[in-house]
Amino acid sequence: MATIRFTSHLVRHRPAPAVMAAGATVAEVLAQGFEGDDLLRSYVLDEQGRVRKHVNIYLDGALIHDRLRLSDPVGPASEIYVLQALSGG
Repeated sequence: MATIRFTSHLVRHRPAPAVMAAGATVAEVLAQGFEGDDLLRSYVLDEQGRVRKHVNIYLDGALIHDRLRLSDPVGPASEIYVLQALSGG
């Protein structure tokens, strides 16, 4: 099972402990990880299931390639990190 972790910036606004979830893609793992927590899901993903622009998702240390369909392949020991994207000037 893959592990989903949330950065402290996100946890400060919404309790989000690390979650173990199964799936072949980022979309499948997140769907299982967000099961029963619609508020957390809506913070990370929009109504179409795409990553919100203020959020970045890393898979095994690299930014995911597919922010629209979340089709990046996930291995059984993968780690997914969800964090707030920082911007400003």
